[in-house]
Amino acid sequence: MKKKLLAIALGGVICLASAPYTFAANDSAVQSSDNYAQLITKRQVVDQLLSDAVDAFKSPSRISHAGFTAKMPSNMEIVTDRLLEAYQLEPYRTDLLISAANAQIYNKNVEQAIELFEQALSVAPDDVDLHAYLAVWQRFEGNQAESNKHMATLSKLNAGKAADIKRIFTTVDRVVATPLKEKADNGKLDDKGAIVTLGYALNPDGSMHQILVERLETTLQMAKDNPDALIVLTGGVPKNHKTEGKLMADWLIEKGIKKERIIEENYATSTVGNALFSSYALARHNIQHATIISSASHVRRGQTLFEIASWQTGPQDITFDTVSYPDKPLKELTKASASELLGIYRDALRTYGMWSYRSYPLESR
Repeated sequence: MKKKLLAIALGGVICLASAPYTFAANDSAVQSSDNYAQLITKRQVVDQLLSDAVDAFKSPSRISHAGFTAKMPSNMEIVTDRLLEAYQLEPYRTDLLISAANAQIYNKNVEQAIELFEQALSVAPDDVDLHAYLAVWQRFEGNQAESNKHMATLSKLNAGKAADIKRIFTTVDRVVATPLKEKADNGKLDDKGAIVTLGYALNPDGSMHQILVERLETTLQMAKDNPDALIVLTGGVPKNHKTEGKLMADWLIEKGIKKERIIEENYATSTVGNALFSSYALARHNIQHATIISSASHVRRGQTLFEIASWQTGPQDITFDTVSYPDKPLKELTKASASELLGIYRDALRTYGMWSYRSYPLESR
C-alpha cells in the first residue's frame, strides 16, 4: 500500500511527501478536501486535517449489522489517516495517536491499534491510559503475558485505576460466562426492582423496527408479571422528529401499562449513553435489581455497561440480569463472538470514562 505524508516547507509552500502511514478509504466513505495548498501555517494544516477527520466521523455513511448493533463507521480509515497525517506535523501530539488507535478499534483492526498505542507509549511511558488500553487489548488478543506486564506497570503508576481495570476484566468474564435466557427468573421484581429496555434504531420514517417491537413484546409480558416494577425505556436517536424512548412508552401505554410506571430516557445515542443516563434513573428510585431487555446478541454488552455505570451512581448493591429477545437462536450465542467481545471491551472503557477520541474538535466518549 502506498504511504504518504503531508509536509510543510517553512517558507509557506505545502507539499505531499512519503510517510509511514496511510490507510485505504472505503469507496462509500466521505472524502476529505485534500486541498491544503492554499494554507500557510502548520497549525492551519493540522486544523484542516482534524476538521476533515470530524467530517468523516460524523458522515451518515455508517452501517449497522443486526446481531451487533453498534454503529460501525465505514469511513474510519479516513479518520485514522487524517489523524496520523496531523501527527506527522505535530509529533508531540500523542493524543492524535491515541485517537487514531481507537478509530482502528472501531474498524476491528486491533493489531494496528496496539501498534499505535505502543508508539504513543514510547513517547509517554508513564501514561496510565495507554497502559490501561494495552492491558485490555493485549488481553483481547490473547497475549496474557503482555497484558499482565501493562497491568503491573499500571499498578505502580495508579493503583486505583489498575483495580478498576481488573474489575472490568472480572465483570466481562462473569457476564459472558452467564447463559442467556428468554424469560425472567422466577423471582418477582418488587417496588425496588426495574425493567430496563434498550432501544433500537428507528426506521427512516420514524416507525419502530421489528426488532424493537419484539423487545417491547418481551417487556410487556415482564411488566404484567411484575406490576410493581419501574420501567425504564432508553433510546434517543431521532428519526422524523421521534425517539425510541417516546415511541416505546406510547406502545406500552396503548397496551395497558400505567404511564406512572414508565421513565422515558430520550437522550442516549448509544449503548454507553443508555447505561450512563439510565443509571441515574435507577439511583434516583433506589432500585436494587434491574432486568435488562435487549436482543440476545446485545444484552451482554448492555449488562456489562450498566454494571460499570452503576459503580459511580449506585445504588451501591444494585444487581443486574438480562432477558433476551432471540434475534438469533440462543444456542448460536452460547459463546460471545470476537466481534461482540470487542464491542463489550470498547464500550466498557468508554462507560468507565476513557474517551476514545481526544483530539479537538474530534472528541467523543
